[in-house]
Order: sequence, then structure tokens, then C-alpha cells
Amino acid sequence: MKRILTVQDISCVGKCSLTVALPIISAMGVETCVLPTAVLSTHTAFKGFTFRDLTCDLEGIYRHWESQKIHFDAIYTGYLGSIEQISIISDLIDRFGSNDTVIIVDPCMGDNGNLYSGFTKEYAAKMAELCKKADVILPNLTEACYLLDIPYKKSGYDNEYIIKILKDLADFGSKRIVLKGIEFNQDSSEMKGVSKKMGIASYDAQKDSVKWYFHQKHDQSFHGTGDIFASVFTGALMRDLPFEKAYSLAGDFVVEAIKNTLSHPDYNWYGVDFESAIPFLLSKL
Repeated sequence: MKRILTVQDISCVGKCSLTVALPIISAMGVETCVLPTAVLSTHTAFKGFTFRDLTCDLEGIYRHWESQKIHFDAIYTGYLGSIEQISIISDLIDRFGSNDTVIIVDPCMGDNGNLYSGFTKEYAAKMAELCKKADVILPNLTEACYLLDIPYKKSGYDNEYIIKILKDLADFGSKRIVLKGIEFNQDSSEMKGVSKKMGIASYDAQKDSVKWYFHQKHDQSFHGTGDIFASVFTGALMRDLPFEKAYSLAGDFVVEAIKNTLSHPDYNWYGVDFESAIPFLLSKL
């Protein structure tokens, strides 16, 4: 059984970060080790949540692992709460990132054209440095623009714009890029004959290959779907699914989870019903 390490915060209530990564990747048959960067009573969409920063504990934890000669087949990073945490995790990757360890960075720091609360352009620049150590990065369009320090376009872009972003991100050194949240105009060449609106653009630098994958878009948005996507993608890679199948399965699973959520008249506003979609996920492996 392969073993991965995922590094991100944990919300005691709310479906995001480690709260989704641990059950999803474990259900996919991959041993899932965790390094919590913080403990929150709920995720940040709730009011009045408590927050315990674990920055001071991180180095001691992974140095103990190092003394025990623990090996990880993949390291998957999600939300990191500060520039200091990025530096610490960069050191962790240097220590545990052997030639056969896949480094996956989800640069969770913004959406809809804005950085999350508390993050700055300096944070984005530091995250860009971490991305240089990754084999795969999984930004949304907002995060990609901040990583590259370019203006964000909410709409009106074409495929050449997206391809340039993909290749500029690959210049960091990442072999593969998965860019989420792509929406072309319905009359664009990529969207002809496609009724679904939300898309993924990927780039394999070794093959110089750009691929597109479109799936259903729902008007409702839910907290934590990016974390669910990254978790399924990581698990799929560890189950030896090809790159394109890994991210398309991740996208399909998120859509399935949203559909299941919306089927309940009293669905939770704070996260998707990913649990009921796990049988769908396992049937695809």
C-alpha cells in the first residue's frame, strides 16, 4: 500500500482540508498520514470560530519521522496559513522528497480574483517558490494569476490566454499543471458541442501537451470543493491512474458530490455531501 503525507489545517466541523483529505484518500486504498498546520473549531465560513496555530509543532513532528526513516510516496500540501509555514514545509519537502516521492502542491490562497483574508502578494510570491519544488500544481485561475503576478480576468479570455498561463507556470519547474475553474464563452472552439460550462485545463510539460476537460457547472458554490478535488486527484495518482484520468475523475467526483448535496432539500450550506459519492468514486478506480 502506498503512503502519502498531506499537510493542511483541520476543521473540527466543516468539510474541507484534512476533514475531507483523510477519509477520501483512505477510502481510495492509500495510507494517509497527516501534518495538521492548525486546528479550527469550524472552517472559516462559520462566525466566531476558534483557531490554534500549530506552526511551532511542525518541525518537531517531521524530525521525529525522519529519525524513524519514514518514507512517503507522495506529499500533498493544501492550505498553509503563513509565510513561515511555507518555509517549514519547503524544508520538509527537501528532507522527504526523494526521487520516487511525488510532490503535489495545491496553492490554496484565493478565489474569484482575490486572495483569502490575511494573505498578501508577499505570501503569493513565497507560495510560487514552493510550487517550484512540485511535480504537480493544482491552482485555480485566481491563484495562477497571483503566482505569476499578472492581472486576473474573470471572463472574456480565450484558449491562448489559458495556454500561456499553463506554460508560464510550467517554467517554475513543475512537470504538470492542472488549472481549475476555466469558463470559455459558449461559442469558443473548446466549447463547441459541449453543454457543460466549467472546465479544467492541464499541461504536461514533458509532452508539451495541453488538454481540456469540461464538466457540469452548478450555480451554487460550496466550501471545500477544491480540497476534495485535490484529494481525489492525489489518491488517483497513487492508484496509478494516468494524469488525465486522475484529474477528470476528481472533477467528476466533485460534480457528483454537489448533485447529491442538492438532492436534499435540507442540505448543509457549509460543505458538500461527498460521503454518499464515495461508492461512485470507488467504482471508477
